[in-house]
Amino acid sequence: MSTPLVLGGLAGYAIGYFALDLIEPWLRSSDYWEGYVQVQGWFETWGFWAVLVAGFSPIPYKLFTISAGALAIFLPLFAFASFVGRGARFYLVAWLIRTGGPAMESRLRHHVELLGWIAVGLIVIAVVFFHD
Repeated sequence: MSTPLVLGGLAGYAIGYFALDLIEPWLRSSDYWEGYVQVQGWFETWGFWAVLVAGFSPIPYKLFTISAGALAIFLPLFAFASFVGRGARFYLVAWLIRTGGPAMESRLRHHVELLGWIAVGLIVIAVVFFHD
């Protein structure tokens, strides 16, 4: 079920909303700062769609959740996009493993990042195509 995924996303949102000043030094000193800044730009440009696409991306989802809170993205829309995006990703992986068995699981472990970027590309193409 996607509920734990959304709860984790809401926890990240709360950190960004209420405690960004406390974790900013850690973000800056870690490998996450550049990604955090990039994600903020995506939110400003794409909003809901950035959260939805993030569910499939190999970029750590915590960057999206913290950024969403820091930018005070509309919380119900954030929760819905998290539910759909993260839920779809995990159900897709579960379906692939169930269908393909241990061989598919092994392949997924080796190619999960590439598959994530392919999914992101397809979603972006669909959004651009259907946006106009």
